[in-house]
Amino acid sequence: MEGEDERSDEERSFSKASIPKRIAICAAGAIVNILFALIVYFILMASSGVYISNEVDSTVSGEAAELAGIQSGDKIIELNGASIRNKYDLDEAMGQVRGEEILVKVDRNGETLEFHIQPMEVKSKVTGMYLDENCKIITVEKGSSSEEQGIQANDVITKINGEETNGDTNRLVEILQEENTETIHLTIKRGNGEMEIEFTPDYVSSYYLGVNMKMAADTFGNRCFYGAVETKEFVFSIVDNLKQLFTGKVGVDQMTGPIGIGEMVSRTSGIREFIYLMALISISLGVTNLLPIPALDGGKILILIIEAIRRKPMKQENEINIQLLGFSILIALSIYVAYNDILRLF
Repeated sequence: MEGEDERSDEERSFSKASIPKRIAICAAGAIVNILFALIVYFILMASSGVYISNEVDSTVSGEAAELAGIQSGDKIIELNGASIRNKYDLDEAMGQVRGEEILVKVDRNGETLEFHIQPMEVKSKVTGMYLDENCKIITVEKGSSSEEQGIQANDVITKINGEETNGDTNRLVEILQEENTETIHLTIKRGNGEMEIEFTPDYVSSYYLGVNMKMAADTFGNRCFYGAVETKEFVFSIVDNLKQLFTGKVGVDQMTGPIGIGEMVSRTSGIREFIYLMALISISLGVTNLLPIPALDGGKILILIIEAIRRKPMKQENEINIQLLGFSILIALSIYVAYNDILRLF
């Protein structure tokens, strides 16, 4: 619009508007992206009618919950201070447990009871590799045994312990989890060559209460409630992914651009998956566009905030140079992401 890229003396131009108005204009597009995604995702979640409540359906014989005295019909309302409203909350709270005794509060017929429980530990093997359905490695987790042994993204696993994978990722996981499998021998195709790699998987501990949770009643109120809860977790997952990107827990090579998105869309099966992906793309665009990076709307908002603090506008030449620098970085990133997308396709 007039006065947005270069300042204008027109009274009704963008550059003559107040700072709050200009911030609102810059944020409007991203906010619409986010709101659209939230509405779509909420409708999608609220229409499923399949929700797991915080009420215990049964306890697993001989495991922690039964031994502590938790019974069928108890509603788990709190775990180590975290509020529990559904199974997702319970899983998230249990994911923070590191083997210590936990405090579980339950509602039993209107009475709140407290249980101090030592959860059951289950160890499982992990490789730090994330694969597609054809045994092609999408990414390798930093610091994992796979990375230490030189395994890279875009490698293809053709054999595991001498057995052909035939592109069957599920079979690879089955072999990995076999009790007598301590050392994994992989045959990997990299480019036009093959290489042999031997490594020992890492072990991670998970902790369980030993409860089966009851399905929530399919009512309009529950649909709205659980739809809202799922939508909130959806937003937090996007923010968490961005946090991991900026803290180095997730590499830039794991980002996906238009080519990768197109390939994902082509693999969707059914309208629900397609709509979910549409919501995911929309909220990702909105949140990313609000990041304080020059050339994005968030960068423009940052400059406006600086202008408000300084009580005078930045020199137009400096602002243009900052925006050009940001634009150059984004173009370079786009080319790198597109290159990685093409490698994953082939």
